[in-house]
Amino acid sequence: MTYPESRDADVIVVGGGPAGAATAWSLAKEGVDVLVLDRAHFPRDKVCAEYLSPQASRIFSDMGVLEEIEEAGAAQLAGMTLRAPNGETVDAEFAGVKGFAAFRNRGLALRRTVLDEILLRRARHAGARVEEGARVTDLTRDHRGSVNGVVVHAANDTRRKLQSRVVVGADGLRSVVGRRLGLVRTRAWPRRIGLVSHYRGVAGMRGMGEMHVDAQGYLGLAEVGHGITNVAVVLSASRSSEISGDREAFFRGWIASRPHLAARFEGAEQVSTVRATGPFNSVARRAYAAGAALVGDAADFFDPFTGEGVYAALRGGEILAPFVMEAVRANGDAGLEALRGYEAARRREFSGKWKLERIVGMAIAFTPLINHAARALSTRKEMADLLMGVVGDFVPAETVLKPRFLFDLFLSPAIRN
Repeated sequence: MTYPESRDADVIVVGGGPAGAATAWSLAKEGVDVLVLDRAHFPRDKVCAEYLSPQASRIFSDMGVLEEIEEAGAAQLAGMTLRAPNGETVDAEFAGVKGFAAFRNRGLALRRTVLDEILLRRARHAGARVEEGARVTDLTRDHRGSVNGVVVHAANDTRRKLQSRVVVGADGLRSVVGRRLGLVRTRAWPRRIGLVSHYRGVAGMRGMGEMHVDAQGYLGLAEVGHGITNVAVVLSASRSSEISGDREAFFRGWIASRPHLAARFEGAEQVSTVRATGPFNSVARRAYAAGAALVGDAADFFDPFTGEGVYAALRGGEILAPFVMEAVRANGDAGLEALRGYEAARRREFSGKWKLERIVGMAIAFTPLINHAARALSTRKEMADLLMGVVGDFVPAETVLKPRFLFDLFLSPAIRN
């Protein structure tokens, strides 16, 4: 196949969500010629819990969009409520954390239809070029095997070859870039899928995110502004065939079969269809190759329980940008070495959180563990708040990965009956 001539860029970013927009903004403001390609047309919806940690606000502030996000109606979240399978309920608050300072003592939540457009517009304002409706289907390589561009498939069935010095895969959970590089794999356990919808008028929302765990999975609730609540059900991927029959009926049945939830939805209005995502638990064995890098969900996505997605995407783009700039300036092996530095930096930043995510993932899969943890946290609020600080991204994960903390959380004798 022959390709018509097309414009080049220093960096092509595949994906215009938070990871792609943050990367593009960070590069463009330093004068790097960036082209963002996304298969969608914005505003577009995205299956997501839509939670934004307190430290995400720090990045929004740096990008100059925090005020715009708040003016768009973002909900304010004081912390998280956990309901264990045994009915034990725990409140954990960002403001309750002692000894660690957050950028602010609350999180935010906002529909991705609004958030993503704000972030992408900011990248454009910094100088990034954005092409919507451009579906990347493959990578191109030079004679040494290094990535040097992408193949783009447009809606009118034309194909183009776009060349760049570096390609960034910010294209999400089923990343085309990651698959073409052969770097991404899905772990066998746990394999979960998510179903997400939005309701207006859910009763009992009080400015906290909520996680309701039981033996079959968990349901998350978060207000996202304008009286709308994000409702997400996460369960084993083994139930995919059951869900595929009638996704809407399955979703509503999940809520209706749990009395503590059903009563809160009696007067609520469903305002979006049920959409699915997953399976989760995908990971790249490394997030770079010659001429290419992965960021955000394209590089790692374990499970949405701890709400890591958007912050990890934003922070990942912030970490990646200087290494990409170095790779753009370098040639051959020097460029590869720069991207290898990114891999080391992202591991330093996120490895503690990855460990915690997997510990939490194990706990919610085994009812006795999550029940014990809920009892411990309800008795010792300082532990609950500290854990909330880690979820809020302003307390280092290593603080709660200490053997004493984990013993008290999961293994100590019951503090109360």
